[in-house]
Amino acid sequence: MQQLKRGWLLLLLKLTVVLGSLWMLSQLRQVKTGRGLPDILRYSQLDYTDVDCGPEKVCNCSAILQGEREALKQAKLLTITKDFRKRAQIPDEYYIDATQDCRKFKLSRNYFTFPLSKEEEDFPLAYSMVVHHKVQNFERLLRAIYTPQNIYCIHVDIKSEASVFAAIRAIASCFPNVFMVSQAVNVVYSGWPRVQADLNCMADLYHAKTKWKYFINLCGQDFPLKTNLEIVRMLRSLKGGNSLESEKMPNEKKWRVTIVHQIVNGKIQRTGNAKEPPPFNVPILSGNAYIVVNRGYIRSVLEDRRIQALLKWAKDTYSPDEFIWATIQRIPGVPGSKWPNPKHDMTDMNAVARLVKWNLHEGSQGSLEAAYPECQGNHVRQICVYGVGDLQWMLEQHHLFANKFDMDTDPITVYCLEKYLRKTALSELH
Repeated sequence: MQQLKRGWLLLLLKLTVVLGSLWMLSQLRQVKTGRGLPDILRYSQLDYTDVDCGPEKVCNCSAILQGEREALKQAKLLTITKDFRKRAQIPDEYYIDATQDCRKFKLSRNYFTFPLSKEEEDFPLAYSMVVHHKVQNFERLLRAIYTPQNIYCIHVDIKSEASVFAAIRAIASCFPNVFMVSQAVNVVYSGWPRVQADLNCMADLYHAKTKWKYFINLCGQDFPLKTNLEIVRMLRSLKGGNSLESEKMPNEKKWRVTIVHQIVNGKIQRTGNAKEPPPFNVPILSGNAYIVVNRGYIRSVLEDRRIQALLKWAKDTYSPDEFIWATIQRIPGVPGSKWPNPKHDMTDMNAVARLVKWNLHEGSQGSLEAAYPECQGNHVRQICVYGVGDLQWMLEQHHLFANKFDMDTDPITVYCLEKYLRKTALSELH
């Protein structure tokens, strides 16, 4: 009897060992695939840990986001210090060297290497990213929006410095869902090539294996204001619609589409020739370069004969990126489009695509004539390059992304925003 009990105990012990081993193997498989990670492993791997080792970590981001004067004052003083700015910079060569070991690069830079939720996994997004400089800005942006179910097309201007192209190509090579555009162009500000850069990425993304739901185009100085889960939920709420600026073109801008322009020595120039009317009597609307549109809209851009004729017509206009997407959005039959009647006009502040502060529309707090408060950073080509004092206001807006940010002039703004987004994304895991 005693021997029988010992036999049963030994059998139970062996069974416990076997079951325990099987459980451990299942956990290891889950770690490799990124599914079912225990919370302690999730947080130790994903939590924001000041991976850049920059001087920004001396700032109190919580106080900055709450608009506390002393914290904002300290941050502003730091950003005008040459030594602080210099220490905050990461050279292009760092990314070229660090990506020699992709596994170590992704781990050390705290990239999300698995979907954080089934909801996000089932709603993949496509990004076009047009870049020409500031690799550090680009990499921080990519890290902030990267998830393995999304897909990313990177267009680097062919006249960019060799170190910029090499660094971005090296970063892209570490991710199976990040790729360089199949055909890069020489981008000319306010000229047709800016549109062509996005068109080339649109084609590459549309023909990729990933059946993404929405397309979002970015530049290297954008940054998200929402987590990927928040973006997914906002896009679901559109119920197949698009969200982009599209409104009546002001009279003072009509010369852009009524006079022929050409590119001479890399710059857009006006000629003395008048343009013919647009094809199919399409009403030309005003907008901007950045859009949030569904997959069907992109299919129409690539295949609809009306749109193909419109694109051809627009090639000799001025700043076509500021009307072409807005106009397509109002062509009947385009998925997610709105009827061209002025009742359906949408401003950039009402669309979710991009938050931009133009200095002409800024004003003092409480001013009824101002669209938004004054820029707390500096201006480049009439656009606010955000400072820490803009953060609290930005996070109160409904936009998915904002422009512009610059690690060269204010790294603290990007640092605090990224830290906030990472904390929010991790809190969504519960």
